[in-house]
Amino acid sequence: MVAMDGPSGTGKTTVARKLADRLSAGYLDTGAMYRVVTLAVLRAGVDPADSAAVAELASQVGLGIGTVPGQPEITLDGQDVGAAIRAGDVTSAVSAVSSVPEVRELLVAEQRRIVGRVLGETGGIVVEGRDIGTVVVPDAPLKIFLTADAAVRAARRSSQDTAAGRKSSVDQARESVERRDHLDSTRATSPLRAADDAVRVDTTQLSIDQTIVALCELASQRGMLAPCTAAAEASR
Repeated sequence: MVAMDGPSGTGKTTVARKLADRLSAGYLDTGAMYRVVTLAVLRAGVDPADSAAVAELASQVGLGIGTVPGQPEITLDGQDVGAAIRAGDVTSAVSAVSSVPEVRELLVAEQRRIVGRVLGETGGIVVEGRDIGTVVVPDAPLKIFLTADAAVRAARRSSQDTAAGRKSSVDQARESVERRDHLDSTRATSPLRAADDAVRVDTTQLSIDQTIVALCELASQRGMLAPCTAAAEASR
């Protein structure tokens, strides 16, 4: 089991899915779960700052999330919302929704249930988010905390938004990234931080492929990936 944490723009989602594929393991995007709840809040016309109303609605959300790395489908009441949860309004509101203690308690319990099920089915899983190594699975044998320079993260986020058809300048993306960093790292419940025993991987100067090579080497050191397989990945 691999716990992967880090702020926006570090490449976390992409590399977590690729690492899960290399390990023939399951994959869980916990951030997407908070985004689904946020989307439900917005669609219901609930104020994201109204903690009581958000908590009540969260308990009724029909959230579905896939755990296959190549097909991580995300649904709300049976509807595919993979694109909708990445929209600007959801991104702006997700920190407020995810800071509600009752929401976190509800989703952490569900995340642990999913992790337990997938471990029983496949024997491994890569879980990514912002409190995985500290709260969700603190006993994970490999904890990774991805970091990157704020300017680089902003550029990556701007490129992602543009590719998805959402207009976002680098300056706008940086403002959004830094705002999210501040909110997530200062919230009272499960703040974003590296676990004491997490391995920090700075992706500022690394491509996705180079990051995967580094993570495969870490997995190999923990006995999760054969050394020869890790070496083969490095030579690709």
